[in-house]
Amino acid sequence: MLKRHYEERDERAGLPQLRALATQAFSRAAGAPLVHGNRVRLLEDARENYPAWLEAIRAARRHVHFEMYFIDEDDSGWEFADALIGKAREGVPVRLVYDWMGGFRRATRGFWNALRKGGVEVRCYNPMRPQSPLGWLSRDHRKLLAVDGGVGFISGLCVGLGWVGAPSRGVEPWRDTGIEIRGPAVADVERAFAGTWEACGEPIAAGEPLGSPPAAGEVSLRIVASEPATAGMLRLDQFVAALARQRLWLTDAYYVGTPSYVQALRAAARDHVDVRLLVPNSTDIPLLRPLSRAGYRLLLEAGVRVFEWNGTMLHAKTAVADGHWARVGSTNLNVASWFGNRELDAVIEDDTFARQMEQMYVDDLGNATEVVLDRRRKLSALGEPRHPHPARGSGGSTSQAAAGAMRIGNAVGAAFTDRRVLEPIEARLAITTGLLLCAVSMLVAFIPQALAFPLVALGAWGGLALLYKGYELRRRQKD
Repeated sequence: MLKRHYEERDERAGLPQLRALATQAFSRAAGAPLVHGNRVRLLEDARENYPAWLEAIRAARRHVHFEMYFIDEDDSGWEFADALIGKAREGVPVRLVYDWMGGFRRATRGFWNALRKGGVEVRCYNPMRPQSPLGWLSRDHRKLLAVDGGVGFISGLCVGLGWVGAPSRGVEPWRDTGIEIRGPAVADVERAFAGTWEACGEPIAAGEPLGSPPAAGEVSLRIVASEPATAGMLRLDQFVAALARQRLWLTDAYYVGTPSYVQALRAAARDHVDVRLLVPNSTDIPLLRPLSRAGYRLLLEAGVRVFEWNGTMLHAKTAVADGHWARVGSTNLNVASWFGNRELDAVIEDDTFARQMEQMYVDDLGNATEVVLDRRRKLSALGEPRHPHPARGSGGSTSQAAAGAMRIGNAVGAAFTDRRVLEPIEARLAITTGLLLCAVSMLVAFIPQALAFPLVALGAWGGLALLYKGYELRRRQKD
């Protein structure tokens, strides 16, 4: 008993030093400083996020900056469009960025033209360009709203009826999480938007103030504005997994951990950290459910607890560790988010906020099913989901495709190299992929043009794109 007392005393004494070192490591890894003096409000689902967003837009006096992966042309989309147009007609600068791929077939040209005619400055991030055959792979997956430099919102929510649900048809809204920020950190949210705005065209005029808000509370946080090929959020996620001492609770919509991140979670669990992962059961792409389950085994064997959400769709991207660190934002735990996209997350260091996140997590587990390994080492779910079907017309992100592709690659690679034991859940994946490869081989054997023509087209496209890029670079050099 006395030994335990001294161990607990030493642990408490070393905690401030650990957190100081963590702050330094986080700032360097994420490229984002810790900002003090903020007030943060936790917002659950569209029922709390959408009203707060609309209220801030309607109260704007200097500017509205809205960066959204997509906006559906439905009742929710038009509600926001009307609010943005109304503010623009009052003479307030309103700027909106949406992602080309995210918005594909979600809103017509007439929807965006109506916003432009109403005075809203609308830009599309990274549309398909002939001179960049693979440029479309980089997406703007951020979800942010910044108003007057005084209030900012960061979340996993896009704008659409999927998040609102259809109570008359018994369709629950999507589960998602966001936050409202007031204080000095809002300036970093504004700068993140300004960076994307400039990536799509002319920058915001230097004379227009983005705001320098005063202290509004006692919460410390950092704004991690990820860009393609930076991986700052991945480094930070790995640091949190390495530093967690008691609890690490994760929620993710399209989980496909890299080998290094999987190893970090496994090591934490084996070191007696309570590691939990909450993921959707029913997804907006049904094929992803068996693909998602294919990655559970390595986690479960190490003691990580995996839960599947029983509602319509779980779209949140959050984490909370040791009742102190918390993350809310747009980054999924997969390669597309960590390496390929523009993402935005708030990493909060505050005990009170972390306790709110932990309570929300416990509440979510009340509507979740735990996945376990049974005696035959197969995956088993302790129950069935109550609402297995997603809302019609809803959709997620390019992370879905990247997640599925990576899981297929992992399974096929394991089958070829024997680097790990394949689990039964991967049998369907292996058989389906094998049949597809055989079918493609037979097609090419009997009709060689089936492969030749696409390769010629891709090669010509790539060659012309490189020639154009080289010409542009040479012209800049002469200028």
